[in-house]
Amino acid sequence: MEERDQSATTEAQDATIESIVLRQLLALHPTQVTVGELIRELAGPEADFAARDAIVRATRDLAGVGLLHLNGELLTPTRAALRFAQLLDV
Repeated sequence: MEERDQSATTEAQDATIESIVLRQLLALHPTQVTVGELIRELAGPEADFAARDAIVRATRDLAGVGLLHLNGELLTPTRAALRFAQLLDV
């Protein structure tokens, strides 16, 4: 039973980081940033491995569901993400 509790906690943490990453990219749009720049902006220049890894996973997962484009090293929200933000007045 503890594994479920831990997995739910990890899933919630991942969703929180994804939300933070997407909100930041929406706020910066149309400026494009690299993953490294995003990490420095969100976690600071001395971010530990866990913080860097969480942001990298978030960008990968957001791209996987169609909310983020990875253009080489540059990150941009997709048209779908931009429209959703517009509908929610984010």
